[in-house]
Amino acid sequence: MESTVPEPVVREVTCKTVLNKSTLGEYSLNCYGGCRHGCVYCYARFMQRFHPHEEPWGEYVDVKVNAVEALERQVGRLPPGEVFVSSACDGWQPIEAERELTRACCRVLVEHGFKPNVLTKSPLVLRDLDILSGHDARVAVTVTTLDESLRRLWEPRTCPVDERFEIIEKARAAGLETGIMFGPLLPFLSDDQEAVDALLERAADAGIDRIWVDALNPRPKVWASVRALLERSFPELVERYQRVLFWPRVRAAYVAGLRERVARAAARFGVAARM
Repeated sequence: MESTVPEPVVREVTCKTVLNKSTLGEYSLNCYGGCRHGCVYCYARFMQRFHPHEEPWGEYVDVKVNAVEALERQVGRLPPGEVFVSSACDGWQPIEAERELTRACCRVLVEHGFKPNVLTKSPLVLRDLDILSGHDARVAVTVTTLDESLRRLWEPRTCPVDERFEIIEKARAAGLETGIMFGPLLPFLSDDQEAVDALLERAADAGIDRIWVDALNPRPKVWASVRALLERSFPELVERYQRVLFWPRVRAAYVAGLRERVARAAARFGVAARM
């Protein structure tokens, strides 16, 4: 059963820019601040340092009501490039069904020769294949684990994993490039060789064009959230996670081992060239 929580606090804000330079690509675009999905490991929690909220992460959404107008001003003076949609929220979180800001911004991007690189956990993105199809665009999904019991713990307000692979299937049918982000893989829960094999085999079977794998990272505010979940559900792993995240030698060995497991799986299932 999915967790139930009160509706998020929604605030309307304005922005000067919405298309920004990014280390994750040439540009990033976020029509919302905060994310209703509230994933336990979400690195975007760091945004609370710049936009403080009394509400916990996942329980508020700032709506950039002038996002489309800001983007229309920017695309006329910036060179076209790849745009990560979205880097600090899920652009297709539930409020997007009502506001349609990400949809409208994607339309502006493709009309001006920019390439939207979508990353989402929401089937709502299928609504917008009509805009993306026929243009240079990629639709990718995030998958942390194939284990639905773990998915419900770590990503309590997201769609089941099978629905994410359906997104990929329909995006491929629409002629779009596809991708998948496997991550963050959960130490000692979804990162052993069997689990990694299962993930890359599923990607191979789905014919996904680009594959990324990420380890859990100790970004600001993430550890407090992760630790709280571990104390509730996996108390025996608290100390092991702390070592993996914060002890440099342990982390280096862990990441090296994970890289080796991923490389073995990629070779086994013939997807090394896509990674």
